[in-house]
Amino acid sequence: MLKINILDDTQLQTIAEAGYRLLETVGVEVQNAKALQILKKAGCSVEERRVKIPRSVVAKAVQSAPTSFQVYDREGNEAMNLGGFNSYYGAGPTCPNYFDSYTGERRPARKSDAAEAALVADALPNIDYAMSLVMVGDQTRGLADLHEVDAMLRNTTKPIATWAFNGHNAIAIIEMAAAVAGSLAALQENPFLIVYAEPTTPLMHGADAMDKVMVLAENRIPCIYTPGMLMGATAPVTLAGAMSVGAAECLTGLVVHQMISPGAPFIAGCAGNPMDMQHMKTPYGSPESILIHAASGELWRYLGIPSFGLAGAPDTKTVDAQAGFETAMQVLISGGCGSNLIHDVGFMDYGLTGSSRQLVFGNEVIGHARRLMKGIDVDEEHLAYEVVKRVGPGGNFLGDEHTFAYFRKEIWTPQLSERRSYEEWEADGKKDLETVVGEKLIAILSNHKPSPLSSEVAAKLDAIVAREEKNLSNQ
Repeated sequence: MLKINILDDTQLQTIAEAGYRLLETVGVEVQNAKALQILKKAGCSVEERRVKIPRSVVAKAVQSAPTSFQVYDREGNEAMNLGGFNSYYGAGPTCPNYFDSYTGERRPARKSDAAEAALVADALPNIDYAMSLVMVGDQTRGLADLHEVDAMLRNTTKPIATWAFNGHNAIAIIEMAAAVAGSLAALQENPFLIVYAEPTTPLMHGADAMDKVMVLAENRIPCIYTPGMLMGATAPVTLAGAMSVGAAECLTGLVVHQMISPGAPFIAGCAGNPMDMQHMKTPYGSPESILIHAASGELWRYLGIPSFGLAGAPDTKTVDAQAGFETAMQVLISGGCGSNLIHDVGFMDYGLTGSSRQLVFGNEVIGHARRLMKGIDVDEEHLAYEVVKRVGPGGNFLGDEHTFAYFRKEIWTPQLSERRSYEEWEADGKKDLETVVGEKLIAILSNHKPSPLSSEVAAKLDAIVAREEKNLSNQ
């Protein structure tokens, strides 16, 4: 397969050592009393909220974390094996805005947009898991995360990755997924839910972030713990320096996580985006963002922990040429470096606006990139000596049985890319790619029917959301 290397083992070890040194000498601030007790019990130095973590404690946590683990869909089928060089692509969360799929209007995100994004992900063959793509703004503010999960569970059978506002909401989200699975034990046996938590760069771990890590560990639900660094603002402007800070932050979460439940599934990251000093924005499509996310995947594979990556998130506001080259670079390099759970397909506008059009376009790019990453098979069947011998000089391979047996496997067939003659394209209206993408999106929304939940399970989800709405209103 095609592989891309950004850092060699010596450089990866150097960055890891820098992270260990930060933990031992500078330390981190932990704003959670229970987590502080766990870290102290593990052998860390704790002075008020400042914690210094010995290398031996980190090494023990790294050793206990699984190098890979299986994720399923909600029907119990194997869907993703996170680890090694296996790469899987999905949407992201948290965009406060959404490009309306019918009008193209940029507007505040709604719960129906999370449902729509899940349905579109369910229909696209190269989108391996669902995320909400948005932060819904038309529901109770403190329960937007529950509403996003509710919308996704009803509109896709694919694995779901999500965020949670706090530990309490994480418990409710796990309860919702367990209702779909049949029980918590069934969910743990065949997990289709992954939940995201995040430290506060530089080197801080909020009470809610640690609560989420601990809840996920206790319930043995796959946990993502990764910073969202701004290079030049909340982290060093240099990529190696930022990676060392991110590694220290992620490893802190790993120590707490593995102290609670050794061997529980954990997904790591130490990535972010640069601060564009001219526009004071954080461009996802920048070469620096692509480099640090891909190198993060290399670092965590080097340490033996599944990684969280990024791709499919251009900074443009429409599916145009800029979206094309930024998406292609992100998808190919993240996959080529072997990042495992690659998110944010469908992000646009610095991650401020979700777009199901971009999700559809990203699916096409991922298909192209996956064929590239598959590489070239070299064996007797693929060398085709007997076939060449049979056809002979001046012959034609078009009607040969070998061609029929292999052309679908060997030659990628696009869904959207233009390969017709000029005359055929002209007769079809001279449509540009953005128009074709939009038509594909509307066709999915009009025709795709995801597998529904049973009325009994849907009622359980209704009851959980209603309970949490009532509890929040009584506070």
